[in-house]
Amino acid sequence: MAVHPRRAPRSPPLSSHLPAQARGSSDSSHGSGLARFNTLPLEAAQAALMHCCGSRRWAHRVAAHRPYPDSGALLAAADEASYDLSQSDLSEALTAEFSVELAHGAPYAALLALDAAHAEYERKFGHAFVICLDGHPPEEQADQLLGAIRRRMGHEVDEERAISADELRRVAQARLLDLTRWLTSADGPSAAEIGLFAPVG
Repeated sequence: MAVHPRRAPRSPPLSSHLPAQARGSSDSSHGSGLARFNTLPLEAAQAALMHCCGSRRWAHRVAAHRPYPDSGALLAAADEASYDLSQSDLSEALTAEFSVELAHGAPYAALLALDAAHAEYERKFGHAFVICLDGHPPEEQADQLLGAIRRRMGHEVDEERAISADELRRVAQARLLDLTRWLTSADGPSAAEIGLFAPVG
């Protein structure tokens, strides 16, 4: 998961918090958050975007292409920026990620197994395990995470890097939707508070 330069850790990318139908939502509250995002000062927008993907180049590109007419356009721009990341940009983003954690109340045995799997994965690949869990309810997350880590441990480094890049792209989309939802709060955060934005993943 991600941060450059090092900031307070954000929540891991457990993106199952958004139902699939929320993508591309055009309801008025979501739209007002996007409108606020469109008008943020460039530095504030980039600071918020760095919590969605830890590549400075990605954050700059997504911020620079505002205004976005709808969430679909925002997600499309984010995808394009993700696909255009250089290897060094991807390394920056992966370095900034943090290992996915299970929801509060997960079985102790699952937590121990996941910690061991994360450690083994990070020793082999040199970065945190990145996965998007959209569509998986909390009770399925432990099995999904452990199964995915064990499956992906068998990959060669280049193959796993490509998979991690795609998972990071999907996680960034979920975080972007969180960002626009967060910006719809009644009073709305200040530009200074944007820099502290830490969406649930």
